[in-house]
Amino acid sequence: MYSVSDFRRGLPVVVDDQPYYVVEFQHFKMGRGKANVRTKLKHIKTGAVIEKVFSSNDTFKPPDLENRKMQYLYEDGGEFAFMDSTTFEQLQVLAGNLGEARWYLLENQEYTVLFLDNEAIAVDLSASVILEVVKTEPAVRGDTVSNVTKPATLQTGLVVKVPPFVKEGDKVKVDTRTGRYLERAN
Repeated sequence: MYSVSDFRRGLPVVVDDQPYYVVEFQHFKMGRGKANVRTKLKHIKTGAVIEKVFSSNDTFKPPDLENRKMQYLYEDGGEFAFMDSTTFEQLQVLAGNLGEARWYLLENQEYTVLFLDNEAIAVDLSASVILEVVKTEPAVRGDTVSNVTKPATLQTGLVVKVPPFVKEGDKVKVDTRTGRYLERAN
């Protein structure tokens, strides 16, 4: 069981029989009353964000979440195939459940998949990934002004803005949280 003093960003809790992540929280006290906590909660399955105020003596139970190591195999028509690394059982995950994480999945790589009620709901990614540039325009001579960028399509289909010196076949490091180019990788 959790209390409001245990709140931190990303903490999974059950509120009104629904699973949520704590997005933001702020302790406040009004006059002579008890301390309260104002929170923003994001629904784990739907992504809907709600705001709630809790008393300092409220308690919460953790949702029934499970992490499993799984290998990403392939994508077929909006469904992503994963294989459990211990039981070799294959599982199809819809693109909607993966969200933006689908742009950073590389075939035959292992990922931690988050399950809620035996349904895959998210993939845990590293902070950055290295992807190959498959299509980009050649640099225009004379474009040396700072902050000039051009679009580049990466091997997963993700399009990012890159500096003019990046060419097809280069590998680039991309931040998985923001989707931005970080640097050229060796």
